[in-house]
Amino acid sequence: MSSTNSFTVLYSVQKSKSTMNPRLTQSQQRTICAQLGRVKLQLLYKASIHGFTGAAFHQRCDNRSPTVSVGYNNSGFVFGGYTKQPFSQSGQYVNDDQAFLFTFDCENLIKYPVTSTAHAVKMIANSGPYFGETLVLVNASQAVAYSNPGNIYNFPAAQMHGNDLNLTECEVYQVEGKFSMNKKRKELIESIKSYKPTVSSVTQPRVLLIGPVGAGKSSFFNSVNSVFRGHVTSQAISGSSSTSLTTQFRSYSVKDGREGKPLPIILCDTMGLEESKGAGLDIDDLSSILKGHLPDRYQFNPSAPLHSESHGYRTSPGLKDKIHCVAYVIDASKVSIMPKGLEEKLDAIRRKVNLMGIPQLVLLTKVDEACPLVKEDGTNTFFLCSVIQMQEVGSRLGVPLSCIIPVKNYSEELELDMNCDILLLSAVIQMFRFVDNYFDELSDRITLETCSLE
Repeated sequence: MSSTNSFTVLYSVQKSKSTMNPRLTQSQQRTICAQLGRVKLQLLYKASIHGFTGAAFHQRCDNRSPTVSVGYNNSGFVFGGYTKQPFSQSGQYVNDDQAFLFTFDCENLIKYPVTSTAHAVKMIANSGPYFGETLVLVNASQAVAYSNPGNIYNFPAAQMHGNDLNLTECEVYQVEGKFSMNKKRKELIESIKSYKPTVSSVTQPRVLLIGPVGAGKSSFFNSVNSVFRGHVTSQAISGSSSTSLTTQFRSYSVKDGREGKPLPIILCDTMGLEESKGAGLDIDDLSSILKGHLPDRYQFNPSAPLHSESHGYRTSPGLKDKIHCVAYVIDASKVSIMPKGLEEKLDAIRRKVNLMGIPQLVLLTKVDEACPLVKEDGTNTFFLCSVIQMQEVGSRLGVPLSCIIPVKNYSEELELDMNCDILLLSAVIQMFRFVDNYFDELSDRITLETCSLE
């Protein structure tokens, strides 16, 4: 998938999900997940949207497993069942020794385990989830439940659903386990480790991080570094301050482990942008940075731009010294209150970078602070909450949504988190795609110039 399409697709998918919000509360989801281990729930089917029919249910849910099916009625009962077996339309019973039915008493889960495992679930084409002739949701393609407690599952009907079998909603969630997320994490790590630029003279493309003070530039490097170190670490100076904690130009190489090989990327950190003139990163220094003149550990001086006599100044930088991608680091919780002067600085920088033909993307940080729901669920909710911030950033900075990447840096965590890792690694992959765009444009330009000389 191309760099421009990947996040467009992600945005489109998440936007569509925003119209299919789970009725199961975050607290109820956590309670169910506590029964199943370190998992999350992904909503597959919602009868009020897709239809109270067996066909709609099977179209969305067949061959997906494990699943949690939930029914809701006007009496306020929330009830359903779990099975590890994938749904189908075979008409047969399937064996499941881990299946169970459940209901909620306030926020407490009451569980009814399967007693006849060979008949745990039946695969009926014209109905929704069908738990062993005992509980059926969307029965015979109608917005009703069928209930007949007995030998397969035994429960008090009044406690389960209050004897109200008319459904106001039916939902089916896929249970996504730690294994699938861990597999995704490993795939991303291997893709990063094996990446090679299309230009042989560059082994480590350079990505420049630009953003307001406190947006999380240094924290982004620390977070990516933490993923590959295997624990939360803080090599670059980061924290909270009204002025930039970064006072030097730094070129950070990420290693694969404590004594591992350097990864094929260099993250370049700069002073933070500040609204007032003569403070923070000087825009006049930016051209020198982008062209590769700036040495590592150059001490910034906002009142005096870099000049050719500065210590370590590269007079003839090679392609490997130049910046191949620019990433703007923007705090999602402060997008709506970004000062006008800061917005104007970012616009001036964007124009300068555009003129040099360097691809640009946005890392949208601190979405968990902008949207409290993210702290409850760092996966789908993260993206659903970030859509508004993505739209506002895109509008204010003139950046397409396909170039805006939501991430969560490590800031207060003591241990690594799978969700954070996947978002951070995905951001690095997207940087590589933009770097490829840079080298593709460079190659096309060289070809064009060669042809014009012939």
